[in-house]
Amino acid sequence: MARTASLSGFPEWLPEERLVELHVLDTLRRVFELHGFSSIETRAVETVGQLLRKGEIDKEVYGLSRLQDDDAADAASHKADPNALALHFDLTVPFARYVVENAGYLAFPFRRYQIQKVWRGERPQEGRAREFTQADIDIVGDGDLPFRYDVEIALVIAEALGALPIPDFLLRINNRKLAEGFYNGIGLTDTAGVLRSIDKLEKIGPAKVAELLKSELGASDEQAQAALKLASIRTEDTSFVEQVRALGVSNELLEEGLAELEQVIAAAVQRAPGKVVADLSIARGLDYYTGTVVETVLVGHEQLGSICSGGRYDALASKGNRKFPGVGLSIGVTRLVSRILSQDLAKATRSVPTAVLVALNSDDSWGAAQDVAAELRSRGIATEVAAKAEKFGKQIKFADRRGIPFVWFTDDDGKHQVKDIRSGEQVDADPATWAPAPEDLNVRVLKA
Repeated sequence: MARTASLSGFPEWLPEERLVELHVLDTLRRVFELHGFSSIETRAVETVGQLLRKGEIDKEVYGLSRLQDDDAADAASHKADPNALALHFDLTVPFARYVVENAGYLAFPFRRYQIQKVWRGERPQEGRAREFTQADIDIVGDGDLPFRYDVEIALVIAEALGALPIPDFLLRINNRKLAEGFYNGIGLTDTAGVLRSIDKLEKIGPAKVAELLKSELGASDEQAQAALKLASIRTEDTSFVEQVRALGVSNELLEEGLAELEQVIAAAVQRAPGKVVADLSIARGLDYYTGTVVETVLVGHEQLGSICSGGRYDALASKGNRKFPGVGLSIGVTRLVSRILSQDLAKATRSVPTAVLVALNSDDSWGAAQDVAAELRSRGIATEVAAKAEKFGKQIKFADRRGIPFVWFTDDDGKHQVKDIRSGEQVDADPATWAPAPEDLNVRVLKA
């Protein structure tokens, strides 16, 4: 694991750790593109008004201003000015703006993946940084978006996470329609407030959530207990439907949410067995979610929090009467990589991309060594050339220190040999044909 960062909440990886992160990013890109998602990148800044349209996280947003303007009056007015600039805290809100502004150039349903840094003013701890990388996928429609995409996006994420060097994971899925319909059915009309309280269940426990429901939302003891009973339902199949109906609440929106969640869970049980559960405590704190909601935990590492979350949003993006409903999930790449490194869950097979160091017989042999290196590189073999014609023992030690597995020698007669410094084996070689074993050609990241 990297040494403690000099600026808390802004992690920086050592080279061998960065190789693990790159492996995670490359794996996600590969899976996303196999499913037809196109890559985009949005700007790092948005207006304050744009960022705070949905949800209540203004305390976590970093404002952006010039140092020359940074006086007390400007600082005080920054939050109040909707046109002030701020760093984006997630990738979903900027993506919604991107879709609206580029709708005339996009083919719908639009499938996008986006891997970028985001910034959030949280209290730094393991799994929570102030600057971190997210990897998002979304499918957005024009006017409508078939519910089947809610099912598909969960299956894509299950495949992507399954390809990473991480422990077993579990997608915990709920539906906001189900929850809101239930709350309305028991007489709690401030459904957004109830959801925000239920979202705190794992942090503060059911007793304190019940107190919040009663003190802040005016719920009776019976209403609070009914909301908690709903949140306690968790099944690995579609049996949650009967358990919800057994609570005796009738509501049209509740039935719609039950039917949608049943479809997601039924498909996941078939195509991603053991990776998905219906968990009716999942709420998601942001207000823009309107249907399916997802949080994902690593089994045995639940205290880390959700490593992948998101859901359905029908009203986040609009242009006049034109609506762009969508569904998406976001993987917390930095949170995942931090846990992989801190727990030694996976390691790179070497600390540098280089497979071969070309040694020098003399300083005059540098040009010939570069020719050898160019030949090897032309066939995809990462190669460095020694800088000085030191004793071969020192050049070998240099390669070992760098984590380079092979050293190439050329004698004065032009004969080539390559040495595996791990085993000591040294063989004749031709730069036009020699190649390392497949497992040594590139850095690999292996699960512990």
